Amino acid sequence: MKTIESSPNFKHYWLIVKRRWLSALTVFVSVFVLLSIVAIFKKPTYLAEGKLKFERTNTTSTLTGVGTEIGKLEPLVQDKSNPLYTEAEVIRSVPVVNKTLSTLKLKDEHGLPLKSKVFLKRLTVKESTGADVLDISFKDMNPGTAAKVVNTIMAIYLEHNISAHRAQAAAARKFLEKQVPNAELIVRKAEAELARFKEKYQVVSLQEEVNQAVGIIAELQKQISATQYNLANVDAQSQAIRKQLGMNAQYAVTMTSLSQSSGVQDLLKEIQQLESQLAAKGTVLQDDHPQIIDLKEKLKSLKELLQQRITMVAGTTQPQPNQNFQLGLLQQQLSGKLVELESTRLGLANQVNTLFRLQTAYKERLNNLPRLEQYQRQLERKVQAAQSTYSLLLQKLQESQIAENQNVGNASLISPAEVPEEPTTSLKMLYLIAGLLSSIAALASVYVLEARDKSIKTVDEAKELLDLTLLGIIPVAGKPKKALRGYEELELDSQKIVVRDTPRSPMSEAYRMLRANLKFMNADKELKVIVVTSSVPKEGKSTVATNLAVAMAQTERKVLLIDGDLHRPTQHKIWGLTNSQGLSNLIVGQAEIKKAIKNVMDNLDVLTSGVVPPSPASLLDSKRMAALMETFVANYDFVIVDAPSLNVAADAATLGQMADGVLFVVRPGVVDAVNAAFAKELLEKSGQNVLGQVVNGVISQNEPYSYYYFTEEDYPQPSIRTQESGSLVKY
Repeated sequence: MKTIESSPNFKHYWLIVKRRWLSALTVFVSVFVLLSIVAIFKKPTYLAEGKLKFERTNTTSTLTGVGTEIGKLEPLVQDKSNPLYTEAEVIRSVPVVNKTLSTLKLKDEHGLPLKSKVFLKRLTVKESTGADVLDISFKDMNPGTAAKVVNTIMAIYLEHNISAHRAQAAAARKFLEKQVPNAELIVRKAEAELARFKEKYQVVSLQEEVNQAVGIIAELQKQISATQYNLANVDAQSQAIRKQLGMNAQYAVTMTSLSQSSGVQDLLKEIQQLESQLAAKGTVLQDDHPQIIDLKEKLKSLKELLQQRITMVAGTTQPQPNQNFQLGLLQQQLSGKLVELESTRLGLANQVNTLFRLQTAYKERLNNLPRLEQYQRQLERKVQAAQSTYSLLLQKLQESQIAENQNVGNASLISPAEVPEEPTTSLKMLYLIAGLLSSIAALASVYVLEARDKSIKTVDEAKELLDLTLLGIIPVAGKPKKALRGYEELELDSQKIVVRDTPRSPMSEAYRMLRANLKFMNADKELKVIVVTSSVPKEGKSTVATNLAVAMAQTERKVLLIDGDLHRPTQHKIWGLTNSQGLSNLIVGQAEIKKAIKNVMDNLDVLTSGVVPPSPASLLDSKRMAALMETFVANYDFVIVDAPSLNVAADAATLGQMADGVLFVVRPGVVDAVNAAFAKELLEKSGQNVLGQVVNGVISQNEPYSYYYFTEEDYPQPSIRTQESGSLVKY
């Protein structure tokens, strides 16, 4: 299956080579000779090579544990770059190159200082496959200079590598020396802020304080409950005694005080005695009796004195004047108990209030503890972060000071350049390169020529482009190599009437096959008038028309060949006739048909074009021309009209309207694809009955298939129309 698909491509390329071999050979020889001359006179160059090894991490830094990141080889873009490429560019950088040039004082061919651009063209820095090694090579006509350049540039790079890494360490140290004091100041500020917080909120350990506060609150709650229980008990006893005494505790205190006051009790006794005397006297004396009045005055004075003493004893609490101020022993005991209970109750109440205040204070403190704890943690984190940063900066400062004093380069010399003994390329290699470049130039020239050549080159291209029925393939006359030089159309050569002059030639057989194919075009209606045209001049349409007319005349049919090309007539030259009278003269009525038409061979008459008119299109599109065609059809079995090319004039379209069909002639190597497609489109738009195409001037060597070859011994067989599609079979 592969062979079938690749075969047409191979044949296509082989045909291109056959067409362009002369141009390709000329280009190949010219380029090869030129390059060979250059190679002969070119001085040999020598290549010196050295190697540098790179380490992913510096060994010294790894052992000391200091400065491991300074010489580390890592790409900035992961999976997209190799760090060795960066080092290669450093080696090719301007500072390294200029220092090498100034150190060695290199000169060019003219004795001038070697420029960096020229130096870089000779310098090659590449990566060794599968290893962290860079190969550094330099070309020069002097082998010693080449080796010296490689060794010098490697030494300069190694020095640059170490100094660059030291510079990094120094820059880091200077930066850290500026940052350490700032970090220390931040630590102090953070610690001072934490201390102020603890002092303000009296914080020692918030977590322990939370645990203690929870325990204290629980203990206070127990004490409150117990005190409230005792208070309730005392209050109940007090209530019972108050009910028995009928007085409250304060009044009971007052009454007890009055009962126990000797002054009050003595006055009460005197008052009672006076009242007894007043009662006894009142039974025998009148109210206005002096004794009665005297007793009342005394009683009044005693009562006033009693009131004063009561006020002194009772204070603000004033008992009723008629109340008994003499309590019994039991009442006095109860009053004392009531007073005692009242004091106990007040103490318990104060204790409960105090406990409640303590509990509230602890709860408030406990509620504030989470916020204080959060704030404390923030301050502690600041202190910790500041201390960590300060410690890290201090550590890095010490590391940078150590790293600055150690060699932290990551490159080392593993292979110095040696003086080369042999040049880079031998003379045989130069010839081989010249041959390769010459072949490329030859192929490029073939490609350019083919790209610029838009002409139709083979029968297959004509079939594919025009998509018309292939009615005939006319081989080129004579030897192919003349046609290869330019496909010249020798229209004036009388030997173009090959059907008459060489009836046994392959070309004659091709015309007879064309005649046979036209016969099979329509079985119901015979083609009588055929217009022969082409896209451009020099495609051989006049030759095709002439030989087709001869081939039809040989079948003992009466044929008329009309030269309808009133622009550049050719038929009179092919047949060797005068052109004083012809088609143009017949149209304008200046000649007779019998005199204008000339017999050239049996059954074949020729009507030349006549005098070339100023406006051929108007003559061919006239009623007189249509009448003449009707006359010709009535008097001849076949009428073949040689029409002008379609890019010259539209006369072929006009003549096609009077004919049974148009025969389109295509010549490979003469017509291009644009003109051929334009001509086909013009015929289709004008409504012509295009019978098919005739490929003229075919060179058998340019065709990819063997059935296009013609020989004297092996004639092709006529094609037969298929019943399914009506197309013609190849021959």
